Amino acid sequence: MFTDHSQLIRSNPPGRHYGVGVTDVDGDGTFEIFVCGFGGPNRVLKWDGSAYIDIAPPELADAEREAIGVAACDIDGDGREEIYILNTDTFMGVKRFADRLFVRGERWIDLFALPHNREALNLTAGRSVVGIDRSGKGLYGLFVANYGGPMRLYELDEDGVLRDVAPQAGVSKVTGGRGLVALPLVSPRMDIFAGNEHGPNFLFRNNGDGTFTDIAAEAGIGDPFENVRGIAVLDTNGDGRFDLVYGNWEGPHRMFVQSSDGHWDDIAPPALAQPSRIRTVIAADFDNDGYEELFFNNIGEPNRLFVQRGADWVKVDMGDAQEPLGLGTGAAVGDFNGDGRLELLIAHGESGAQPLSLYQGPDNGHHWLRVLPLTQYGAPARGAMVTLETPSRTMRRVIDAGSGYLCQMEPVAHFGLGIKQTATRILIHWPDGSESTHPVPQIDTTLRIPHPKSG
Repeated sequence: MFTDHSQLIRSNPPGRHYGVGVTDVDGDGTFEIFVCGFGGPNRVLKWDGSAYIDIAPPELADAEREAIGVAACDIDGDGREEIYILNTDTFMGVKRFADRLFVRGERWIDLFALPHNREALNLTAGRSVVGIDRSGKGLYGLFVANYGGPMRLYELDEDGVLRDVAPQAGVSKVTGGRGLVALPLVSPRMDIFAGNEHGPNFLFRNNGDGTFTDIAAEAGIGDPFENVRGIAVLDTNGDGRFDLVYGNWEGPHRMFVQSSDGHWDDIAPPALAQPSRIRTVIAADFDNDGYEELFFNNIGEPNRLFVQRGADWVKVDMGDAQEPLGLGTGAAVGDFNGDGRLELLIAHGESGAQPLSLYQGPDNGHHWLRVLPLTQYGAPARGAMVTLETPSRTMRRVIDAGSGYLCQMEPVAHFGLGIKQTATRILIHWPDGSESTHPVPQIDTTLRIPHPKSG
Protein backbone atom coordinates (compact mmCIF):
# COMPACT_ATOMS: atom_id res chain seq x y z
CA MET A 1 0.00 0.00 0.00
CA PHE A 2 2.58 2.59 1.12
CA THR A 3 5.93 3.61 -0.35
CA ASP A 4 8.54 5.55 1.59
CA HIS A 5 9.06 9.16 0.47
CA SER A 6 10.90 10.36 3.58
CA GLN A 7 13.77 11.56 1.41
CA LEU A 8 11.49 14.46 0.39
CA ILE A 9 11.86 15.97 3.88
CA ARG A 10 14.86 18.20 3.22
CA SER A 11 16.18 18.32 6.78
CA ASN A 12 15.23 15.27 8.81
CA PRO A 13 17.60 14.52 11.68
CA PRO A 14 16.59 12.10 14.44
CA GLY A 15 14.48 13.77 17.10
CA ARG A 16 11.88 13.20 19.78
CA HIS A 17 8.59 14.33 18.27
CA TYR A 18 5.01 13.79 19.39
CA GLY A 19 1.75 15.18 18.01
CA VAL A 20 1.20 16.23 14.39
CA GLY A 21 -1.33 18.78 13.14
CA VAL A 22 -2.33 20.30 9.80
CA THR A 23 -3.22 23.96 9.25
CA ASP A 24 -2.37 26.93 7.02
CA VAL A 25 0.51 28.39 9.01
CA ASP A 26 1.77 30.98 6.51
CA GLY A 27 -1.63 32.15 5.24
CA ASP A 28 -1.09 31.27 1.58
CA GLY A 29 -4.17 29.05 1.26
CA THR A 30 -2.36 25.72 1.41
CA PHE A 31 -1.81 23.52 4.44
CA GLU A 32 1.41 22.83 6.29
CA ILE A 33 2.34 20.06 8.75
CA PHE A 34 3.00 21.14 12.34
CA VAL A 35 5.15 18.63 14.26
CA CYS A 36 5.52 18.92 18.04
CA GLY A 37 9.10 18.84 19.29
CA PHE A 38 9.83 17.45 22.75
CA GLY A 39 13.11 18.76 24.05
CA GLY A 40 13.74 20.36 20.66
CA PRO A 41 12.04 22.80 18.30
CA ASN A 42 8.58 22.37 16.83
CA ARG A 43 8.64 22.06 13.05
CA VAL A 44 6.41 23.40 10.26
CA LEU A 45 6.87 21.41 7.05
CA LYS A 46 5.80 22.99 3.76
CA TRP A 47 5.84 21.52 0.25
CA ASP A 48 7.84 23.87 -1.99
CA GLY A 49 7.28 21.94 -5.22
CA SER A 50 10.21 19.59 -4.82
CA ALA A 51 10.65 18.93 -1.09
CA TYR A 52 9.27 19.59 2.37
CA ILE A 53 11.10 22.48 4.02
CA ASP A 54 10.86 23.73 7.59
CA ILE A 55 9.35 27.24 7.70
CA ALA A 56 8.72 27.45 11.47
CA PRO A 57 9.31 30.99 12.73
CA PRO A 58 11.13 31.25 16.07
CA GLU A 59 7.90 31.86 18.00
CA LEU A 60 6.33 28.62 16.80
CA ALA A 61 9.58 26.63 16.97
CA ASP A 62 9.59 27.40 20.71
CA ALA A 63 12.57 25.14 21.36
CA GLU A 64 12.66 25.67 25.13
CA ARG A 65 9.34 23.95 25.84
CA GLU A 66 8.28 20.31 25.52
CA ALA A 67 5.35 20.05 23.11
CA ILE A 68 3.27 16.89 22.78
CA GLY A 69 -0.12 17.87 21.30
CA VAL A 70 -1.50 20.37 18.79
CA ALA A 71 -4.77 21.57 17.25
CA ALA A 72 -5.82 24.58 15.17
CA CYS A 73 -9.10 26.44 14.72
CA ASP A 74 -10.38 30.00 14.33
CA ILE A 75 -11.25 31.33 17.79
CA ASP A 76 -11.49 35.06 16.95
CA GLY A 77 -13.37 35.09 13.64
CA ASP A 78 -10.58 36.57 11.53
CA GLY A 79 -10.66 33.72 9.01
CA ARG A 80 -7.30 32.29 10.09
CA GLU A 81 -6.73 29.45 12.48
CA GLU A 82 -4.99 29.90 15.79
CA ILE A 83 -2.66 27.12 17.00
CA TYR A 84 -2.93 25.53 20.45
CA ILE A 85 0.17 23.66 21.63
CA LEU A 86 0.11 21.33 24.62
CA ASN A 87 3.38 21.52 26.54
CA THR A 88 4.23 19.26 29.41
CA ASP A 89 7.22 18.63 31.62
CA THR A 90 5.33 15.93 33.51
CA PHE A 91 2.85 13.33 32.40
CA MET A 92 0.38 13.67 35.26
CA GLY A 93 -0.92 16.46 37.45
CA VAL A 94 0.69 19.89 37.89
CA LYS A 95 3.32 21.05 35.39
CA ARG A 96 5.72 23.99 35.28
CA PHE A 97 5.41 25.12 31.66
CA ALA A 98 2.03 26.27 30.43
CA ASP A 99 0.47 25.58 27.05
CA ARG A 100 0.71 28.06 24.19
CA LEU A 101 -2.14 29.53 22.13
CA PHE A 102 -0.62 31.31 19.14
CA VAL A 103 -2.50 33.97 17.16
CA ARG A 104 -1.12 35.58 14.01
CA GLY A 105 -0.63 39.35 13.90
CA GLU A 106 2.51 41.01 12.59
CA ARG A 107 4.12 37.98 14.21
CA TRP A 108 2.89 34.96 16.17
CA ILE A 109 1.83 35.95 19.71
CA ASP A 110 1.05 33.58 22.60
CA LEU A 111 -2.29 34.71 24.04
CA PHE A 112 -1.52 32.98 27.33
CA ALA A 113 1.53 35.24 27.73
CA LEU A 114 -0.60 38.40 27.75
CA PRO A 115 -1.18 39.78 31.27
CA HIS A 116 -4.99 39.67 31.08
CA ASN A 117 -4.94 35.96 30.18
CA ARG A 118 -2.52 34.64 32.76
CA GLU A 119 -5.26 33.56 35.15
CA ALA A 120 -6.44 31.12 32.47
CA LEU A 121 -3.09 29.28 32.16
CA ASN A 122 -3.35 25.51 31.88
CA LEU A 123 -0.81 24.16 34.34
CA THR A 124 -2.10 20.59 34.31
CA ALA A 125 -0.52 17.91 32.13
CA GLY A 126 -2.67 17.63 29.01
CA ARG A 127 -2.87 14.94 26.37
CA SER A 128 -5.11 16.08 23.52
CA VAL A 129 -6.86 19.22 22.35
CA VAL A 130 -9.77 19.65 19.94
CA GLY A 131 -11.53 22.64 18.40
CA ILE A 132 -15.26 22.94 18.99
CA ASP A 133 -17.90 25.42 17.88
CA ARG A 134 -20.33 24.54 20.66
CA SER A 135 -22.98 27.13 19.76
CA GLY A 136 -22.68 27.24 15.97
CA LYS A 137 -21.47 30.82 15.67
CA GLY A 138 -18.40 30.09 13.56
CA LEU A 139 -16.18 30.86 16.57
CA TYR A 140 -14.34 27.90 18.03
CA GLY A 141 -13.21 27.08 21.52
CA LEU A 142 -10.42 24.69 22.44
CA PHE A 143 -11.24 21.71 24.64
CA VAL A 144 -8.26 20.21 26.48
CA ALA A 145 -8.14 16.68 27.90
CA ASN A 146 -6.07 17.01 31.06
CA TYR A 147 -4.60 14.18 33.08
CA GLY A 148 -5.12 14.50 36.82
CA GLY A 149 -6.82 17.92 36.69
CA PRO A 150 -10.02 19.47 35.35
CA MET A 151 -10.62 19.47 31.63
CA ARG A 152 -10.60 22.94 30.07
CA LEU A 153 -12.67 24.69 27.42
CA TYR A 154 -11.03 27.95 26.33
CA GLU A 155 -12.97 30.65 24.49
CA LEU A 156 -12.46 34.35 23.87
CA ASP A 157 -15.05 36.59 25.51
CA GLU A 158 -16.39 39.83 24.02
CA ASP A 159 -13.44 41.75 25.47
CA GLY A 160 -10.88 39.42 23.88
CA VAL A 161 -10.01 37.73 27.17
CA LEU A 162 -9.45 33.97 27.32
CA ARG A 163 -11.89 32.24 29.64
CA ASP A 164 -12.15 28.66 30.77
CA VAL A 165 -15.88 28.01 30.29
CA ALA A 166 -15.71 24.26 30.98
CA PRO A 167 -17.62 24.56 34.29
CA GLN A 168 -20.51 26.45 32.66
CA ALA A 169 -20.56 24.02 29.73
CA GLY A 170 -20.64 21.00 32.05
CA VAL A 171 -17.38 19.42 30.87
CA SER A 172 -14.88 20.24 33.65
CA LYS A 173 -14.39 16.65 34.76
CA VAL A 174 -11.22 15.30 36.37
CA THR A 175 -9.84 12.05 35.02
CA GLY A 176 -6.95 10.54 33.10
CA GLY A 177 -7.74 12.39 29.90
CA ARG A 178 -6.32 11.00 26.66
CA GLY A 179 -7.98 11.17 23.21
CA LEU A 180 -10.63 13.58 21.87
CA VAL A 181 -12.86 14.01 18.83
CA ALA A 182 -15.61 16.58 18.24
CA LEU A 183 -18.31 16.33 15.58
CA PRO A 184 -22.10 15.85 15.14
CA LEU A 185 -21.99 12.37 16.63
CA VAL A 186 -25.25 12.01 18.57
CA SER A 187 -26.82 15.45 17.99
CA PRO A 188 -27.04 17.93 15.08
CA ARG A 189 -24.33 20.08 16.74
CA MET A 190 -20.75 19.29 17.69
CA ASP A 191 -20.55 16.66 20.43
CA ILE A 192 -17.37 15.48 22.17
CA PHE A 193 -16.10 11.95 22.70
CA ALA A 194 -13.31 11.83 25.29
CA GLY A 195 -11.38 8.59 25.64
CA ASN A 196 -9.79 8.22 29.05
CA GLU A 197 -7.29 6.17 31.04
CA HIS A 198 -8.00 4.52 34.42
CA GLY A 199 -11.66 5.50 34.22
CA PRO A 200 -14.70 5.56 31.95
CA ASN A 201 -14.87 7.46 28.69
CA PHE A 202 -17.11 10.51 28.29
CA LEU A 203 -19.61 11.11 25.50
CA PHE A 204 -20.67 14.74 25.85
CA ARG A 205 -23.91 15.32 23.92
CA ASN A 206 -24.44 18.91 22.83
CA ASN A 207 -27.68 20.19 24.37
CA GLY A 208 -27.98 22.99 21.81
CA ASP A 209 -27.68 25.74 24.42
CA GLY A 210 -23.90 25.73 24.90
CA THR A 211 -23.96 22.98 27.53
CA PHE A 212 -23.24 19.26 27.35
CA THR A 213 -24.49 16.08 29.03
CA ASP A 214 -22.34 12.99 29.46
CA ILE A 215 -24.29 10.00 28.08
CA ALA A 216 -21.42 7.49 27.76
CA ALA A 217 -22.76 5.10 30.40
CA GLU A 218 -26.27 4.88 28.98
CA ALA A 219 -24.86 4.58 25.44
CA GLY A 220 -22.67 1.65 26.49
CA ILE A 221 -19.41 3.28 25.41
CA GLY A 222 -17.84 3.98 28.83
CA ASP A 223 -15.28 1.13 28.58
CA PRO A 224 -14.09 1.87 32.15
CA PHE A 225 -11.33 -0.74 32.47
CA GLU A 226 -9.27 0.19 29.39
CA ASN A 227 -6.85 2.99 28.48
CA VAL A 228 -7.66 4.92 25.32
CA ARG A 229 -5.13 6.47 22.94
CA GLY A 230 -5.96 7.23 19.28
CA ILE A 231 -9.52 7.66 17.97
CA ALA A 232 -10.84 7.66 14.39
CA VAL A 233 -14.31 8.53 13.10
CA LEU A 234 -15.99 6.90 10.10
CA ASP A 235 -19.31 5.44 8.96
CA THR A 236 -18.32 1.78 9.07
CA ASN A 237 -21.59 0.33 7.76
CA GLY A 238 -22.98 3.09 5.51
CA ASP A 239 -26.05 3.76 7.65
CA GLY A 240 -25.47 7.53 7.80
CA ARG A 241 -24.28 7.54 11.41
CA PHE A 242 -20.65 8.04 12.40
CA ASP A 243 -18.97 5.29 14.39
CA LEU A 244 -15.83 5.26 16.54
CA VAL A 245 -12.69 3.17 16.21
CA TYR A 246 -10.19 3.64 19.01
CA GLY A 247 -7.11 1.95 20.35
CA ASN A 248 -6.65 0.90 23.96
CA TRP A 249 -3.07 0.84 25.23
CA GLU A 250 -2.09 -2.85 25.46
CA GLY A 251 -5.79 -3.71 25.64
CA PRO A 252 -8.47 -4.73 23.12
CA HIS A 253 -9.09 -2.10 20.45
CA ARG A 254 -12.68 -1.12 19.75
CA MET A 255 -14.99 -0.56 16.80
CA PHE A 256 -18.06 0.97 18.39
CA VAL A 257 -21.04 1.22 16.03
CA GLN A 258 -24.07 3.24 17.06
CA SER A 259 -27.56 1.94 16.42
CA SER A 260 -30.81 3.82 15.83
CA ASP A 261 -31.81 3.40 19.50
CA GLY A 262 -28.72 5.28 20.70
CA HIS A 263 -26.81 2.26 21.99
CA TRP A 264 -23.26 1.51 20.85
CA ASP A 265 -21.96 -2.00 20.17
CA ASP A 266 -18.34 -3.11 19.84
CA ILE A 267 -18.05 -5.15 16.62
CA ALA A 268 -14.24 -5.16 16.30
CA PRO A 269 -13.05 -8.38 14.64
CA PRO A 270 -10.29 -10.30 16.48
CA ALA A 271 -7.44 -9.11 14.26
CA LEU A 272 -8.41 -5.46 14.72
CA ALA A 273 -9.11 -5.86 18.45
CA GLN A 274 -5.71 -7.51 19.11
CA PRO A 275 -3.95 -5.44 21.81
CA SER A 276 -0.92 -3.34 20.91
CA ARG A 277 1.11 -0.37 22.09
CA ILE A 278 -1.19 1.92 20.17
CA ARG A 279 -0.76 5.63 19.56
CA THR A 280 -2.61 7.15 16.57
CA VAL A 281 -5.60 5.66 14.71
CA ILE A 282 -6.46 7.13 11.29
CA ALA A 283 -9.37 6.49 8.92
CA ALA A 284 -8.56 7.62 5.36
CA ASP A 285 -8.85 6.48 1.75
CA PHE A 286 -5.16 6.07 0.96
CA ASP A 287 -5.67 4.27 -2.37
CA ASN A 288 -8.61 6.40 -3.65
CA ASP A 289 -10.86 3.37 -4.20
CA GLY A 290 -13.80 5.02 -2.41
CA TYR A 291 -13.41 3.10 0.86
CA GLU A 292 -11.51 4.25 3.93
CA GLU A 293 -8.70 2.18 5.37
CA LEU A 294 -7.82 2.07 9.07
CA PHE A 295 -4.20 2.75 10.02
CA PHE A 296 -2.97 1.83 13.50
CA ASN A 297 0.32 3.48 14.51
CA ASN A 298 2.14 1.60 17.29
CA ILE A 299 5.26 2.39 19.28
CA GLY A 300 7.98 -0.24 19.38
CA GLU A 301 6.07 -2.80 17.28
CA PRO A 302 4.78 -3.00 13.68
CA ASN A 303 2.01 -0.70 12.52
CA ARG A 304 -1.20 -2.24 11.14
CA LEU A 305 -3.51 -1.51 8.23
CA PHE A 306 -7.08 -2.76 7.84
CA VAL A 307 -9.32 -2.66 4.76
CA GLN A 308 -13.02 -3.39 4.43
CA ARG A 309 -13.98 -6.51 2.51
CA GLY A 310 -17.76 -6.60 2.45
CA ALA A 311 -18.87 -6.53 6.07
CA ASP A 312 -15.43 -7.61 7.37
CA TRP A 313 -12.29 -5.66 8.25
CA VAL A 314 -9.15 -7.49 7.16
CA LYS A 315 -5.52 -6.85 8.04
CA VAL A 316 -3.37 -6.32 4.92
CA ASP A 317 0.26 -5.75 4.02
CA MET A 318 0.95 -2.02 4.21
CA GLY A 319 4.38 -2.01 2.62
CA ASP A 320 7.00 0.45 3.83
CA ALA A 321 4.83 2.03 6.54
CA GLN A 322 4.86 -1.11 8.69
CA GLU A 323 7.88 0.27 10.58
CA PRO A 324 8.59 -2.77 12.81
CA LEU A 325 11.23 -0.83 14.75
CA GLY A 326 9.42 2.50 14.69
CA LEU A 327 8.80 4.49 17.86
CA GLY A 328 5.61 6.08 16.57
CA THR A 329 4.16 8.86 18.72
CA GLY A 330 1.84 10.71 16.34
CA ALA A 331 0.67 10.79 12.73
CA ALA A 332 -1.43 12.84 10.34
CA VAL A 333 -2.67 12.64 6.75
CA GLY A 334 -3.27 15.20 4.01
CA ASP A 335 -2.67 15.89 0.35
CA PHE A 336 0.26 18.20 0.92
CA ASN A 337 1.68 18.21 -2.62
CA GLY A 338 -1.64 18.63 -4.44
CA ASP A 339 -1.57 15.43 -6.53
CA GLY A 340 -4.87 14.05 -5.22
CA ARG A 341 -3.27 11.28 -3.17
CA LEU A 342 -2.97 11.35 0.60
CA GLU A 343 0.41 11.48 2.30
CA LEU A 344 0.97 9.95 5.74
CA LEU A 345 3.49 11.58 8.07
CA ILE A 346 4.58 9.69 11.19
CA ALA A 347 6.43 11.27 14.11
CA HIS A 348 8.61 9.23 16.45
CA GLY A 349 10.09 9.71 19.89
CA GLU A 350 9.34 9.16 23.56
CA SER A 351 11.74 6.25 24.14
CA GLY A 352 14.29 7.32 21.53
CA ALA A 353 15.11 9.79 18.76
CA GLN A 354 14.17 8.88 15.18
CA PRO A 355 13.62 10.86 11.97
CA LEU A 356 10.16 11.68 10.69
CA SER A 357 8.66 9.29 8.12
CA LEU A 358 6.61 10.23 5.04
CA TYR A 359 4.62 7.71 3.00
CA GLN A 360 2.25 7.81 0.05
CA GLY A 361 -0.38 5.44 -1.28
CA PRO A 362 -0.30 3.85 -4.74
CA ASP A 363 -0.31 5.87 -7.96
CA ASN A 364 -3.11 3.79 -9.48
CA GLY A 365 -4.96 6.29 -11.65
CA HIS A 366 -7.98 6.44 -9.36
CA HIS A 367 -10.05 9.61 -9.39
CA TRP A 368 -10.77 11.76 -6.37
CA LEU A 369 -12.61 14.80 -5.02
CA ARG A 370 -11.70 17.03 -2.09
CA VAL A 371 -14.13 19.36 -0.30
CA LEU A 372 -13.10 22.23 1.98
CA PRO A 373 -16.11 23.86 3.70
CA LEU A 374 -15.50 27.29 5.23
CA THR A 375 -17.04 29.11 8.17
CA GLN A 376 -18.88 32.39 7.70
CA TYR A 377 -15.52 34.02 8.49
CA GLY A 378 -13.62 32.07 5.84
CA ALA A 379 -11.74 29.63 8.08
CA PRO A 380 -11.95 25.84 7.71
CA ALA A 381 -15.30 24.64 9.10
CA ARG A 382 -13.94 21.98 11.41
CA GLY A 383 -16.71 19.69 12.60
CA ALA A 384 -18.76 20.04 9.40
CA MET A 385 -20.12 16.82 7.90
CA VAL A 386 -19.71 16.32 4.14
CA THR A 387 -21.81 13.79 2.21
CA LEU A 388 -20.92 12.88 -1.37
CA GLU A 389 -23.47 11.17 -3.60
CA THR A 390 -22.33 9.05 -6.54
CA PRO A 391 -24.40 6.94 -8.97
CA SER A 392 -23.68 3.81 -6.93
CA ARG A 393 -23.30 4.85 -3.28
CA THR A 394 -23.16 7.60 -0.68
CA MET A 395 -19.97 8.48 1.24
CA ARG A 396 -19.58 10.60 4.38
CA ARG A 397 -16.65 12.37 5.95
CA VAL A 398 -16.29 14.83 8.82
CA ILE A 399 -13.95 17.82 8.74
CA ASP A 400 -11.43 17.00 11.42
CA ALA A 401 -11.40 19.13 14.56
CA GLY A 402 -8.87 17.00 16.43
CA SER A 403 -7.98 13.40 15.82
CA GLY A 404 -7.85 11.27 18.86
CA TYR A 405 -4.54 11.37 20.61
CA LEU A 406 -2.24 14.44 20.35
CA CYS A 407 -2.92 15.04 16.63
CA GLN A 408 -5.18 16.79 14.12
CA MET A 409 -5.70 15.97 10.44
CA GLU A 410 -6.18 18.29 7.47
CA PRO A 411 -9.57 20.13 7.45
CA VAL A 412 -10.60 18.63 4.10
CA ALA A 413 -13.06 15.87 3.20
CA HIS A 414 -11.11 13.56 0.88
CA PHE A 415 -13.07 11.14 -1.32
CA GLY A 416 -11.53 8.51 -3.55
CA LEU A 417 -13.65 7.73 -6.60
CA GLY A 418 -11.96 4.70 -8.14
CA ILE A 419 -11.27 4.28 -11.86
CA LYS A 420 -14.62 5.04 -13.50
CA GLN A 421 -16.62 6.59 -10.69
CA THR A 422 -18.24 10.00 -10.94
CA ALA A 423 -19.93 12.18 -8.34
CA THR A 424 -23.29 13.92 -8.57
CA ARG A 425 -23.80 16.22 -5.59
CA ILE A 426 -22.41 17.31 -2.23
CA LEU A 427 -24.40 17.89 0.96
CA ILE A 428 -22.82 19.80 3.85
CA HIS A 429 -24.09 19.84 7.42
CA TRP A 430 -22.47 22.82 9.13
CA PRO A 431 -21.62 23.13 12.87
CA ASP A 432 -24.54 25.58 13.34
CA GLY A 433 -26.98 22.91 12.12
CA SER A 434 -27.64 24.50 8.73
CA GLU A 435 -27.32 22.47 5.53
CA SER A 436 -26.47 23.21 1.91
CA THR A 437 -26.42 21.21 -1.33
CA HIS A 438 -23.97 21.70 -4.19
CA PRO A 439 -23.43 20.17 -7.64
CA VAL A 440 -20.10 18.61 -8.56
CA PRO A 441 -18.78 20.60 -11.53
CA GLN A 442 -15.76 18.34 -12.01
CA ILE A 443 -13.75 15.67 -10.24
CA ASP A 444 -10.01 15.46 -9.52
CA THR A 445 -10.15 18.86 -7.88
CA THR A 446 -10.57 20.60 -4.51
CA LEU A 447 -13.79 22.52 -3.98
CA ARG A 448 -13.79 25.38 -1.46
CA ILE A 449 -17.40 25.91 -0.35
CA PRO A 450 -18.40 29.05 1.58
CA HIS A 451 -20.85 28.98 4.47
CA PRO A 452 -24.47 29.82 3.54
CA LYS A 453 -24.35 32.83 5.87
CA SER A 454 -21.09 34.24 4.56
CA GLY A 455 -21.18 37.62 2.83
